[in-house]
Amino acid sequence: MSEGIAADFALLRGEPPLKYLAKANRMAAEGRDIVRFEIGQPNFDTPDNVKEAAKKALDEGFTHYVPTLGIPELIEAIRDDVEKTRGFRPDEDQVMVLPGAKPGIFFGLMTTVAMGDEVIYQNPFYFQYDSLIGYMGAKKVQISLYEKDEFRMTPQQVQDNISDKTGLILLNTPQNPTGGVLTKKDIKAIAEMAREHDTYILSDEIYSKMLYEGEKHYSPSYLDQCKERTIIVDGFSKAYSMTGWRLGYMVAPKEIIHKTDLLFADVASCTASFVQKGGVEALRNGQSFVDNIMEHFTRRRKAIVEGLNEVPGMSCIYPKGAFYVFPNIKETGMKSEELALHLLDEAGVCLLPGTAFGSQGEGYLRISYARSVEEIRKGIDRMKTAMEDIL
Repeated sequence: MSEGIAADFALLRGEPPLKYLAKANRMAAEGRDIVRFEIGQPNFDTPDNVKEAAKKALDEGFTHYVPTLGIPELIEAIRDDVEKTRGFRPDEDQVMVLPGAKPGIFFGLMTTVAMGDEVIYQNPFYFQYDSLIGYMGAKKVQISLYEKDEFRMTPQQVQDNISDKTGLILLNTPQNPTGGVLTKKDIKAIAEMAREHDTYILSDEIYSKMLYEGEKHYSPSYLDQCKERTIIVDGFSKAYSMTGWRLGYMVAPKEIIHKTDLLFADVASCTASFVQKGGVEALRNGQSFVDNIMEHFTRRRKAIVEGLNEVPGMSCIYPKGAFYVFPNIKETGMKSEELALHLLDEAGVCLLPGTAFGSQGEGYLRISYARSVEEIRKGIDRMKTAMEDIL
């Protein structure tokens, strides 16, 4: 196996973040109290009504094969939600239910990108993107995100890198790991560039319901309504606290859905039947839950940003979406991985180095504030003490 392919497989297994998770788990098993800021998982239980819907399905024997594309009730609920949140109603055969959003990224790339195609995407990035693009044999065209731009990939950057060789533009807004959000102007310009160059857009919108201070979610699908080149990937893990349910979906051109249907039928036949019943309930009657947890995340966001700005050597801007901050640590004079390991060893605070998400993450850390305000304050206090000891 070549060194490049081996590196892509390492990323594919999620080794960069899992290294810190594994070490934190070992320390906890040895009796250390660890503050966990590394996991992108809301610490709220799944809504009771969603759980009850799945239990009811189980009790009624809804436990067998269902259509590969998804059960009709969930497809209809997704169509309703897309119409409400993106402004258009996709056709039934433009929607496919999958076991999580990650398969949507995988199948979206599998059905659009050929070996040698160029794929434009953000750096820092969610590591799955980088590993899968390499796995497909595509050429990586990474766009550096800068703090001065609030970690947005600007239209000018895309314009400077798009070409006739570009097979796909991969967007993620709100973004993991930075919490950056693309503006309406950004989205409009990028969507129009994709149309001009006849290029696919794969838009990961898993955090689309998680925005702050009146920010609105804008999707590139507005231009073609996912009929020509835009693929939306979304899911239930984050906004409905359903990470373990493994439930997501794609909205895409019909030919992309057809190809994915054929591939997925060979891979897994269908998404779990009773889980899909929970998804219907989440979309139909889950908005109050989303509103409630976003009130909590708003308080946590304030606590984490204010706290980090008091830690020696660190500074942090407010994220506009998701539940991550990307604090600047350049004044510490330490590399990202060095500092992440120091904070884990000395302070018992587990977080991730920015470099786990790409080279542009050097000089930054990624912190998930999917924890209680009390836990956030405890972690900040420990970080202050640890940094005061070395600076």
